[in-house]
Amino acid sequence: MVPSILPPLLLIGPLAVAVFLLTLPWFRESLPETLATDQDSVALLERIHLGSIGYVFLLSTAALVQVLSNGAITAFGDWLFVDALGAVFMMLIGVVGLLTGLYSIAYIRHDLEAGLIDAGKVRVYYGFFSLFLFTMLLAVTANNIIMMWAAIEATTLGSAFLVGLYGQKSSLEAAWKYVVICTVGVAFGLYGTVLVFSNAADVLADPHQAVLWTALIGHAAELDPMLVKLAFVFALIGFGTKAGIFPMHAWLPDAHSEAPSPVSGLLSGVLLKCALLIVIRFYVITVGTVGVGFPQMLLLTLGVLSVGVSSLLFFVQQDLKRKLAYSSIENVGLIVVALGVGGPLGIAAALLHAINHSVTKALFFCTAGNVLMTYGTRDLRAVKGVLRAAPATGLLMMACALALAGFPPFNIFVSEFMVFMAGLNEGYGWIMALVALFLCITIAGLVKIVADSVLGKSPETMAKGDVGWRALAPLGVLAVLVLVLGFAVPQPLSNLVQQATAVVMNGDSRPVVAAPWQQYDTVRAGGLLVTGSLSQTEISK
Repeated sequence: MVPSILPPLLLIGPLAVAVFLLTLPWFRESLPETLATDQDSVALLERIHLGSIGYVFLLSTAALVQVLSNGAITAFGDWLFVDALGAVFMMLIGVVGLLTGLYSIAYIRHDLEAGLIDAGKVRVYYGFFSLFLFTMLLAVTANNIIMMWAAIEATTLGSAFLVGLYGQKSSLEAAWKYVVICTVGVAFGLYGTVLVFSNAADVLADPHQAVLWTALIGHAAELDPMLVKLAFVFALIGFGTKAGIFPMHAWLPDAHSEAPSPVSGLLSGVLLKCALLIVIRFYVITVGTVGVGFPQMLLLTLGVLSVGVSSLLFFVQQDLKRKLAYSSIENVGLIVVALGVGGPLGIAAALLHAINHSVTKALFFCTAGNVLMTYGTRDLRAVKGVLRAAPATGLLMMACALALAGFPPFNIFVSEFMVFMAGLNEGYGWIMALVALFLCITIAGLVKIVADSVLGKSPETMAKGDVGWRALAPLGVLAVLVLVLGFAVPQPLSNLVQQATAVVMNGDSRPVVAAPWQQYDTVRAGGLLVTGSLSQTEISK
């Protein structure tokens, strides 16, 4: 663990852009009047936006390199702290933020030209996009547990204006529902946070250290077991609300379906995972105090319920983005199941699935944006023959559906395979069979999308033609990531997930993180899973 200037620098960039676009009086008052007629002003906003997302990507990459080299980096007296676990989610913000941000340029231009938004909302969109990135980055870099809660609460305020951007009744209702449910839900997270802090302040020699997560895990065994159990329940309810875990998920389908498509990609791909990170942070404290039995029982219960309920609701939806929203709940449930299964392989599977789902779902939501721009509707009963009407979008839509269904050689298959292997290794065969049954329902719904919407007959009156290259290029990069991560888990990513797993396990457990075809000669011996890879032999407990 070494001091670094990168965490505060990473936060300053998007915050400065957000302040510049949203609060400076001269900019707020003079620029919007020219946006509708002056293309130079639109280009200026786009350049500022590009600078913001590029800055976040470059600084998060630099911070990731430092974490891989040093184990963890800190700043501001350990109030900011990035270990391998936090670096996983910081990387997601950098990559998904960059690509959805690039896609936003074409998407917002289309909405402006179509009259769906006015000139002033272009500035609002780019300003709150940067603010949203800042709040998520603060959540994953915070070591202060009070700051973690405040950052998760701030993500609601940062993204609610994006959800309600269009100002329609449905979008405003979704934004209001999002704010009310998440604010009330995250309040439970505050109760859990205060319980842990108050107990630790009595235990630690220096009460000021009681707010630091790194200090709490070092003294977890000294905390009161009953208070920690109660705190974990509150944390799971509170931050689980933001993560979209059943039954605290009610805000998610409305918000994801009504937000602009790139924002939906950020909500599903990154925000839900940031909330899960805080749940994992409290999980580590709880395990250190009371052992794995209590938290894993809660996680398995809510995870299976999330997968089951969302798969049934997913199948009956006709709104494409709402369908994808229920798919997000299902995949969050699968991550929670993997955490509940536990063990090095289960934790690694949860983290890898979080990464794979983030990339895939960002791609699918943005592809849904292309469908919306082409057809003018999200209703799957009217969206037919995408492959004929818009070939590039149709291919992307088919790839997304197959990837999300867990078919090889796409990335979701690799992490889902690891989840099921972890469950079987830990003796949860009946739970994994139940989860597999629910996943079959989702697969049927995704295959139906391919058969009806992608391969069906397009409307005869519809003009043939795809969206422009600006809306396709970022999605091409995401599609390459989805495919590459399905063929092989790159060594740097494998190392990162292994180190993050060791953080959660509070030890040196290094599970093999690889695609099934990267492994061979796997045997069970003396309670150890011995897995040889093409380059080395690794042993994971």
